[in-house]
Amino acid sequence: MPAPSRWEPLRQQFTADGYLALPSLLSPKGLTELGDEASRLEADAVRRDFRMPCMDDSPRHMTTLGGHHIARHSPTITRLYQDQDLARLLGVLLGERVVAVRDPVERHVLNILHQPGDTHGAHTDDYPLALVLFLEAPPRPDDGGLLEFHPGRADLAALDTPGARRVHHQPADGYLLRSDLTAHRVTPLARPGVRRTVLNFAYTTPGRQEATTSSASLLYT
Repeated sequence: MPAPSRWEPLRQQFTADGYLALPSLLSPKGLTELGDEASRLEADAVRRDFRMPCMDDSPRHMTTLGGHHIARHSPTITRLYQDQDLARLLGVLLGERVVAVRDPVERHVLNILHQPGDTHGAHTDDYPLALVLFLEAPPRPDDGGLLEFHPGRADLAALDTPGARRVHHQPADGYLLRSDLTAHRVTPLARPGVRRTVLNFAYTTPGRQEATTSSASLLYT
């Protein structure tokens, strides 16, 4: 985690961009433990191939596992999601108190891209914050699997306009996204033999516990 002396500059950066890179967020031990958990849980994950009607029919070609299953079968991930020091740091970066999402389906999910063309198409999220942890990632930017987002724009069409950014991440990296107000997507995997496996932790603020779309139920149940 960043040192306390760096929190204010990081908060300002996050406020400006709606995105904050957290390189090498996971320790080698943490990456191994979470990677082992993800490998075990993947046996119960579900393949999804459809277009999301509430997100301009953007494509979903991915394998997913919802938070309700993770809560039953992974105390390790559940414990990490509930860590109060983590919640306090996220609150500092957001500038508001941060709390867990009550919906068991959406609070922590596993997203796996593992076939050429796999993609998590354009969307915004139901809740303000997404903390994404990379357990596997394509080795090069031209392998695909890049985060694409447009700072300050929630309209999905903004992803095809000037100002949209693409970011490549490595295993053990993380990022924080103001995911309700920032249009974002994951670019398609470009070749066989590469994988992108992430844990996505959703957080919200007090009094904001209602999902705004049906996207999570369609993707994770």
